[in-house]
Amino acid sequence: MFQSCASALVHQQFELQVGRTPDAIALVAQEQQHTYRQLNARANQLARFLQRQGVGPEVLVGICFPRSPELIIAMLAILKAGGAYVPMDPSYPVERLKMMQTDAQMPLLLTNRASQSDWMLSDTTQVICLDAQLEDIAQELEADLLCQMPPHNLAYVIYTSGSTGKPKGVMIEHRSITAYAQTAGVAYGLQLGDRALQFCSISFDTAAEEIFCCLVRGATLVLRTDEMIGSVQAFLERSQAWEITVWNLPTAFWHFLTTELARTGLTPPDSLRLLTIGGEKAIPAQLAQWRQQVGKHIRLVNTYGPTEATIVSTMCDIAGPEAVDGAETSPIGRAISQVQTYVLDEARPPGAAGTGGVRYIGGIGVGRGYLNRPEITAERFLPDPFAADATARMYKSGDRVRDRGDGILEFLGRADHQVKIRGFRVELFEIEALLNQHPTVQEGIVLAPEDALGNKRLVAYVLPDNSQI
Repeated sequence: MFQSCASALVHQQFELQVGRTPDAIALVAQEQQHTYRQLNARANQLARFLQRQGVGPEVLVGICFPRSPELIIAMLAILKAGGAYVPMDPSYPVERLKMMQTDAQMPLLLTNRASQSDWMLSDTTQVICLDAQLEDIAQELEADLLCQMPPHNLAYVIYTSGSTGKPKGVMIEHRSITAYAQTAGVAYGLQLGDRALQFCSISFDTAAEEIFCCLVRGATLVLRTDEMIGSVQAFLERSQAWEITVWNLPTAFWHFLTTELARTGLTPPDSLRLLTIGGEKAIPAQLAQWRQQVGKHIRLVNTYGPTEATIVSTMCDIAGPEAVDGAETSPIGRAISQVQTYVLDEARPPGAAGTGGVRYIGGIGVGRGYLNRPEITAERFLPDPFAADATARMYKSGDRVRDRGDGILEFLGRADHQVKIRGFRVELFEIEALLNQHPTVQEGIVLAPEDALGNKRLVAYVLPDNSQI
């Protein structure tokens, strides 16, 4: 079918895996199971159906489903058809979803009857409820499509979190997600027999990591339920019952989980071998508590990377030899394969080892830019003066980091007013600007104080305008 796995795009790598393990379980959603053969056949049928609706290269297709097999099938089908998916979590506020639909100008939006809503109605977007089209889709062929695409074509557009309801759509190409799926799959040792929990919202790019890294390596993807995150005990019990071997958790949830393990005496599932965390700074005190409660038999990997550079740029085994006992901050690691990291000062020459600077990211993971935002794209996606390719670009992350001298980076904070709270990017000055528009506020300031466990919360202080009260 394809010359080699290395030259195949991520959905084509999935098809190669189907050929190797057609009867292995690819997807589990409570009582439902799909083998690799079954999942691929359904995705192929939907891909052909989508092509008849005009889906092809550079065509954006919204997907608005709850966590379900239909969601995974839709993602694969859009890539197979040559299009690019735009994930839209139906639990998000309607204003945000409508903004994404309008900004992306998507000609097609896929959903189901349960998630269909009035906000989807548009003169420019065709809405298709897949569960109303089952008979038509079932008439399509199940064989793989012969759809060859340049690696620079768009694979997906994910909107960053934003504090004022105006997030930016980050454009990621096939070559970027393909390279990352290959690298992470090897780094995590994913293989047949692994059962990886799909935890994150589809509107976070970590979901793409959970899904594609699993499906191109022959592992089983297990979709979590909403009830699982209601309590740590329920989360652990379901993970144990499903024999989960891999967790990929937001750092904030790991902080909470670690505290609860210490408080309750509960333990991770016996099957668990790997835990990856990311999204915000890992607190050393929580790491020490994890080591005390769990030990080192479960591999713990701290990952770092902005959406603009395709999910993860650096990673580090923080419970292993790369960690430093008593350090004031947890390391975010070394650059992964095909990614370059630069610690630069204000004038942009590289900073000396051990000194801090702003982190820039180069390599294959750098995205195309922000959808419909050429000015901001030009500010953040810059020519890479260190690359041999004159067309290469690097991304200015805005994160302050330090090379501790052995090539491993430590996160120091932000060079601007952006903070992360439970994985969401928040611009403090934007909230202040909105707060100061209120007629009873003379002046306001917003801070994000951090408690001893590293948890942040937004706190606003206002000077009232007594003349308006």
